[in-house]
Amino acid sequence: MKKNKLLIFLFMLPCVLTLLVMYVYPVCRTVLMSLFRVESLTAGTSEWTFYGLSNYTTIISNNTFQMAMKNMLLIWVAGGVITLALAMVMAVVLTSGIRGAKFFRAAIYLPNIISAVALATMWVQYIFNYDYGLLNELLELFGLEGFKWLGSDSKFWAMTASFIFGSVGYYMLIYISGIEGIPKELYEASMLDGAGKITQFRTITMPLLKRIIKTSITFWSINATTFFLWSKMFSPIQTEESTVVPVIYLYDIVFGGKGIIQRDAGAGAAVGVVLTIVIVAIYGVMNLLVKDTDMEY
Repeated sequence: MKKNKLLIFLFMLPCVLTLLVMYVYPVCRTVLMSLFRVESLTAGTSEWTFYGLSNYTTIISNNTFQMAMKNMLLIWVAGGVITLALAMVMAVVLTSGIRGAKFFRAAIYLPNIISAVALATMWVQYIFNYDYGLLNELLELFGLEGFKWLGSDSKFWAMTASFIFGSVGYYMLIYISGIEGIPKELYEASMLDGAGKITQFRTITMPLLKRIIKTSITFWSINATTFFLWSKMFSPIQTEESTVVPVIYLYDIVFGGKGIIQRDAGAGAAVGVVLTIVIVAIYGVMNLLVKDTDMEY
């Protein structure tokens, strides 16, 4: 028995050590760093100056951080509703037995295979470009004047629309896997009772996809919170208010950026802690709203 316990311990040891070194230590160091004034990420702890909660009050009162949080909230709410709703509709249609379902499934998921950098470049250069972009070419075809899709007033929504385009296929596959796991007998029984497609969706599909929806919202929350690449691609030179998000603000105050006079890794760590709290809070609320006992079939 002792030999078995020792063997189990030895097998688990590499995984535990990796978890401690690659995850637990960085998390603890980041939380600790958020309480100090730290000029550089590589600075030793002897160079840290204790600030307490001052880093948090500083970033929360900062106008750029407030705008970044507002943009993140819009991406999470507006982008989330559109993305998850479209993904659900597509999943339901593609599991209804239509012809060419495999082709459409692959075509819709295709943007997830393409590099995000390449996908963002395609939207910026070939879709939204004022001079030769696809959208303005279509407007001119109907005799309408071109629109500045990447102007300061519309760039945020252009960026969000591009992100949605690249995300729908991923969540569609998640929903498809959930729908295909629902017993077919439930739909057959409901058809015998005279239930139509809408009634089946409302009384069978949606209730039995609670776990999948909960997971999707959690994944979307993480994606919206760690929204970095798309913002950088739409504002590659200087951070703009229309595209700034918390992770971009974190990057700027740690490594230097627009309007940043003095770099501060401690304040950057505070931003990271705030974002972590946001994700944990969303996950906690989802667990309260959707109980595991309600999702069995």
